[in-house]
Amino acid sequence: MISSETIDAYLARLASREPTPGGGAAAALHAAQGAALVAMVARYTTGVKYEQHDELVRRIISAADGLVAEALRLADADEQAFQGVMKSYKLPSGTEELKAARTASLQEALILAAQTPAQLIGLASTVVELATELFEVANTTVISDIAAAADAARAAATTARVNIDINVVAIKDAAARSRLADQTDGLEEKVVLAADALVGRVRNRILG
Repeated sequence: MISSETIDAYLARLASREPTPGGGAAAALHAAQGAALVAMVARYTTGVKYEQHDELVRRIISAADGLVAEALRLADADEQAFQGVMKSYKLPSGTEELKAARTASLQEALILAAQTPAQLIGLASTVVELATELFEVANTTVISDIAAAADAARAAATTARVNIDINVVAIKDAAARSRLADQTDGLEEKVVLAADALVGRVRNRILG
């Protein structure tokens, strides 16, 4: 499982000629890193100097830690879901009955595979929201990591969007496609805009 393997082992698997892990898992790890960076900056924004923001900072730490764990769960879930797609493609299709069963299995697997990146876009949005909140009060010595968190979340959202697209084009169930659209349409663009705006604010503060 991605959540328990070493970075070297994960990267070796990512670079191998195997379908998993792939872009979906990479997107989830982008999000995990973004959330971890938010948690780190928040932990540097504690103590007497920041005591007036203690409640806000503690809430952000708790939320960011939770997002790290959730992103890692989604990395594992994405890999498992795509393995399900590959298994469905390998099902026999020598008769009309077998072909119908294979098609049904594949459609179910594709819908499931699209769910993980759909959830991930929402998670990335939350990472940017937390980073934006934290920016207002953050310890300025680590303010650049706010931008790093926003860019990591941005990468998670845009990568997840592509992974949704490649599954959706193969999904024949119009209702399932509509549900995915309702869940994700426009959200990735909002994450990108919010992340870009936050990075701009960080750079302006750094450069004066």
